[in-house]
Amino acid sequence: MGVEKEMTVPVGLIRYRGLFDWGGLYYHISDWFKRYRYTLTEEMYKHKVPTPFGAEQELEWYGDSEVNEWVKFRIYVHFHLWDMTEIEVVKDGKKKLLTNARIEINIWGRLTFDWQKKFDKNRFTRALRDLYIGYIWRRESSSVYGDMIYYRMLGLHAHIKKYLDLQTKYHAYKGYLGEER
Repeated sequence: MGVEKEMTVPVGLIRYRGLFDWGGLYYHISDWFKRYRYTLTEEMYKHKVPTPFGAEQELEWYGDSEVNEWVKFRIYVHFHLWDMTEIEVVKDGKKKLLTNARIEINIWGRLTFDWQKKFDKNRFTRALRDLYIGYIWRRESSSVYGDMIYYRMLGLHAHIKKYLDLQTKYHAYKGYLGEER
């Protein structure tokens, strides 16, 4: 039995009901991943047949970032939309197509050590890896890199809430990692 090579970091859940620009939200979140140099992958896309109340969609994304040759971050974003209907609205003299729906966005992350599997060659190197992760590097792995991915995901959480107009323009941890704009 070895030491865990991965650590799951939960952040939060955003629930919203009302009018919003689904295409704009889609773009802003993907742009956030691009800005922080994450490779974005859309793992799942489900669209259920619309009912009289509207359509239902479910999407799951993840973004990977190789911090160094030992640590890798993966941030998951799961979207679930219910009762989706498209509504045409006139805003600033222009017609715009908005979405009226209930949306739930769940964000969590995974911190992976030895992501290149350099220490998976035999039992001795796996034992060395487990010793390194479990005893020597335990505090740095959970505090330094765990905090880094946690605050990065809090930034994404705040970015989404700001776009949906659920909070003020500033959040408590803005600039914590020195890269928030």
